[in-house]
Amino acid sequence: MDVLNLAHGSFYMVGAYIAYSVVVATNSFWLALLVAPVLLALLGAALEVVFFRRLYRHGHLAQVLLTFGFTLVFVDLIRSQFGPTTRSIAPPPGLGGAVELFGATFSAYSLFILGVAIGVGALLLLGWRFLRVGAVLRAGVEDKEMAGLLGINLPTVFTLTFAFGAGLAGLAGVVAAPEFAIYPGMDASVLILALVVVVVGGLGSIEGAIVGSALIGLGYVIGTSLFPQFAIGLIFAVMAAVLIVRPSGLLGRRS
Repeated sequence: MDVLNLAHGSFYMVGAYIAYSVVVATNSFWLALLVAPVLLALLGAALEVVFFRRLYRHGHLAQVLLTFGFTLVFVDLIRSQFGPTTRSIAPPPGLGGAVELFGATFSAYSLFILGVAIGVGALLLLGWRFLRVGAVLRAGVEDKEMAGLLGINLPTVFTLTFAFGAGLAGLAGVVAAPEFAIYPGMDASVLILALVVVVVGGLGSIEGAIVGSALIGLGYVIGTSLFPQFAIGLIFAVMAAVLIVRPSGLLGRRS
């Protein structure tokens, strides 16, 4: 959508807290996996209609200022409701153990996260490239006026797309909740990595995001194992090296 949304990490954080609340109330992780994305999609749709729709023509700076403000609001709302205490939930039954694979031992839940990530990425890529909604969205981002003249209801398309993105962030928060700590401000750590992935892969490219996430993920894990004090510095060094060679990112379009 060509929108720079710094509040996307906040949607991830809210999704994790919704998962925590649902699991505490019902003891069902799978129910949380259904409820959180729907609630985040509704929240995303409301924010797009009330706020983001007014900023598309004003460029990225206005979007950065607005969405950074949202991150502060969401963190304070979470802190006021749940307090500063770190919380956690257990993996669902059947995914709490270890799995032997290729001579190595892996957490069953980590493999579940990997499977969800690959599945979501593949579906996004197929939808973006081969479904009509992907073509409509690409046309709307490229030339809003012409798309409107062709009869495309861009406000509705953009609202549904933004809601879908917020729902995916909520899904990520639920899936990540049993693996990582849940605390106010957990959005900042994932947002930094997401921004690096987008920059490395290329803005507006789902293929680039997939390649960038694999590259940055491997770099972060290797850096944490070999140089734990420089792990974050290593991924920024990878980003800098990519930008020197390809300023638009690995698979981004040159403007």
